[in-house]
Amino acid sequence: MIPLLDAAAMRAADATAAARVGEATLITRAGFAVGLTAADMLGSLYGRRVAVVAGTGHNGDDGRVAARWLRDRGAKVDVFDATDAPRQLRGYNLVIDAAYGLGCSRPYFSPDVDDHTLVLAVDLPSGVNADTGEVLGRPMVADVTLALGALKPSHLIGPATEFVGEVRFAGLDIVDSAPSGIVESSDLAHFVRQHRDDHKWRHAVLLIAGSPTMPGAAVLAAHGALATGASMMRVCVPEVKTSRREGFPAEVVHLEAAVSELSDITVSVATRLHAVVIGPGLGRDPAMRREVRSLIDRARMPVVLDADGLHAVDVPWLAQRQHTDAPVVLTPHDGEYTALYGRVPGEDRLEAARSLARDTHCIVLLKGPTTIVASPTGDVRVVTAGTPALATAGTGDVLAGMIAGAIARGHAPLTAAALAAHLHGLAGARVSVYGTAHELVGGVAEILGELTRAS
Repeated sequence: MIPLLDAAAMRAADATAAARVGEATLITRAGFAVGLTAADMLGSLYGRRVAVVAGTGHNGDDGRVAARWLRDRGAKVDVFDATDAPRQLRGYNLVIDAAYGLGCSRPYFSPDVDDHTLVLAVDLPSGVNADTGEVLGRPMVADVTLALGALKPSHLIGPATEFVGEVRFAGLDIVDSAPSGIVESSDLAHFVRQHRDDHKWRHAVLLIAGSPTMPGAAVLAAHGALATGASMMRVCVPEVKTSRREGFPAEVVHLEAAVSELSDITVSVATRLHAVVIGPGLGRDPAMRREVRSLIDRARMPVVLDADGLHAVDVPWLAQRQHTDAPVVLTPHDGEYTALYGRVPGEDRLEAARSLARDTHCIVLLKGPTTIVASPTGDVRVVTAGTPALATAGTGDVLAGMIAGAIARGHAPLTAAALAAHLHGLAGARVSVYGTAHELVGGVAEILGELTRAS
């Protein structure tokens, strides 16, 4: 996981690292990383023209070290002080923006560059607020931003995202661990959990989903749960007889129930369950709303509440739940978030997810091109593996099942939601153009198979 820190936490981490290895060593490491990134962007260095705009702080120091490194390797490098740099930088192959980093608190107006000139921002584009993503003045539009030590909120949220370009990361051995971060594919290495003494009930999942008009939502969620480790699936599609259910995996055990019987069924099998999914395709009539609330109240295992299930609850009701020892994972997209919370997520999606998690005492997975998973304590996991292929009906149902499968395999709900969302995004990249949600399941199986063979 790539650490995610706000400006204050990053300064503290920098100070700790400087006390450990020395400030000069940190600057040398950072400048070397900037130089390597510049070389990668240019392809070759000999004879290339590079301009470095350097401020008076450590951001500028990093740029000056990179300038020396590039010059030693054949590049023609000009270094300009940020306070009196030319208004226009013409004829350069690359401009390195090392003017202002974490400390930028007032407007900065960057020099103009040629359209064909590449721009590399050191840590942050100069002229953005590290914590809010607010644009201060007129930053350069970077082709690449090299985040140093950790990513900052402005790499992910707010107007600053229009200026950061491709975000790359250099850890520099500054941050050992952090409560929040960006999920990486390497984090999936331990996703698969198998034990010698496994048996079918050890990772059992209950799915309460679907309806006479939307039975497919339950089918997709069941496939998602099985793909990520559910070893026993019990499925209840209210008001639909087993004989009328089609498309389910053969491994599924079906339960029949009227709407009024749903919470009783959950209690009757609860001792052998490790997660329950409630919501995909259930419908929104008042009787279902009452029963969903009863289901959550009586649950003694983690609950994944998705789709129509989210419309059965509200923030005050979730906040006053008595059995908060049974964690609940909420999975809203922006529209569901607004209906549930009475406000739109806004540009600061990190705070949007955190505030809903804090006010409901739930894990919140806020879906989007960048998915944010937050805990009630403020810890965050950011998933950037999304793809337009996931903007298809049914993909969210698959994800809800995947989260439950991961929980049933022993992952904590925050971790399960984050890893499942990342795996979901990677699988989406393997779906054919205009592919369907069903194709996702095959992609999940392929990826997990590759991980298992590589371990």
